[in-house]
Amino acid sequence: MRIFIISSGEYGSKIVNGIANHGFAEKIIGIHEFPPKEELPEFVDDVSEYVPEKVPEADLIIAVGIHGDVNMVISDVVKKANAKSVIVPIYHPQQIPIGLQNEIKKSLDEEIAIVFPKPFCSLLPIGDEFIDEFTTVFGKPKFEIQADEIVKSVEVLRGAPCGSSWFVAENIIGTSVDDAEFEANNKLHNFPCSSSMIVDNATGDTILHLASYKTKEAIKRTLGFTNRAAVVDEEICEGSGTCEHFCLNACPNVLSGTNTISLKTDGKATIDPGSCGVCEICVNECPYGVIEIWEERIPVENK
Repeated sequence: MRIFIISSGEYGSKIVNGIANHGFAEKIIGIHEFPPKEELPEFVDDVSEYVPEKVPEADLIIAVGIHGDVNMVISDVVKKANAKSVIVPIYHPQQIPIGLQNEIKKSLDEEIAIVFPKPFCSLLPIGDEFIDEFTTVFGKPKFEIQADEIVKSVEVLRGAPCGSSWFVAENIIGTSVDDAEFEANNKLHNFPCSSSMIVDNATGDTILHLASYKTKEAIKRTLGFTNRAAVVDEEICEGSGTCEHFCLNACPNVLSGTNTISLKTDGKATIDPGSCGVCEICVNECPYGVIEIWEERIPVENK
């Protein structure tokens, strides 16, 4: 696979380094660096002046760290590269609004596969040859952990493209298994994660928090349990009665495409403790008070 990257700013540099340092250096056939956001106009009338002069033949285009209308160069880059797949990760709420995403999609031929993972470490296979090959190494974190009461070793099966998963894996060795998911979250912040701490209106949470939920989920699923999660009291959940499912409609993970909260056939809500970020939004949104935070060992399915 041949990857051509267009990037900008500190976030773009971190992603380029992460991809190169963790197995895909030989697949990167070219990088084009745009000026940082501060040096670019807020609105661009003619994006053609920003299109790289030399674009090599490539299979996958990755556009990282580019803000605003300059992202419209993606379609020209794809055409010049004769590429078939595109990944445009989102790390800031104002980086690529949904309207701009739709514009970019419309500017591409229908056979071009394009995804906008928010954050990058939420990326999973979609059935596209080149995006799926990328996710064999990079995307939503997945670990293999050897442990008794203490974490003995951690192997990254798939990691965040920024490189944080490898940092987390190295630095939770020796941690109690009961503390591993929480220590992983601390190490993600120590790395540090470059995603924004500005609340994303589309999900009601910050993109940095969404990233931390993915890392903690990977730890929980590998160990097979969590010590903290939101739990629904199904005996008093209103279900299909008068409930408007505020929990489902307010969960940041659900709003970003994860089935953290789902509805059973009777309409009662159930929460997946593996992907629950314990943001407590559902606790506050439920008008019937049927959701609470449990702080005890809860089994987690490894899937």
